[in-house]
Amino acid sequence: MTNNQESRPDKGLLQPPTSTIPPPPPPLPPINKPSPSILKLRTSPPGRFNQTLNIPTRQGPSSTPQAGSYFFYGTLMDPHMLAEILSLEEDIAAVKSQLRPGSIAGYTCKLWGQYPALLAGPSSGSVVRGMVYNVRSDEHAARLAEYETRNYEVMPCRIRYLDGEELGEEVSGWVFVFVGVKGDLGEGVFDLRVWLRRMGRGGGVDGD
Repeated sequence: MTNNQESRPDKGLLQPPTSTIPPPPPPLPPINKPSPSILKLRTSPPGRFNQTLNIPTRQGPSSTPQAGSYFFYGTLMDPHMLAEILSLEEDIAAVKSQLRPGSIAGYTCKLWGQYPALLAGPSSGSVVRGMVYNVRSDEHAARLAEYETRNYEVMPCRIRYLDGEELGEEVSGWVFVFVGVKGDLGEGVFDLRVWLRRMGRGGGVDGD
């Protein structure tokens, strides 16, 4: 009887099998939030943590981020993310009300890791849908550019509103276009709700 008890495994010592799925990142602390560029790095695809990112060196003139209408097609479509980047958490209601559906023509979207990457072309018939937000200061525009990293560059575009009194109206605006290494891109569709859940940032965007 004693031998049987000694040979019986101690359930308290049993360890669960090691999971191959990386845990989600911890929630952001209420203070001392990382800079927007660090925020984007910490939410990069797990496979990219051990890779050297291809960050291009800009050559020639480029557009300086400035105030105006911006077309978002990725993580910045989420009002909470946008408010966080612009330090407008106290005005989240205003941010939500100012984000409006829109589209741009003449672009296609691929994936850079888990992020969407906008490319010019192939034709004016290709349409990308997203959200439009009126950035009110050059400082806020610079914060958005910092968050997007050097793999994206702000460029002028024509934006078509898809709601409200301006339904169908086109305005001049800005969009972040991918300027990194095209060989890093893959096929796929970006799903904001899935990305938010994966990042532990709630169940998805409000009302979208």
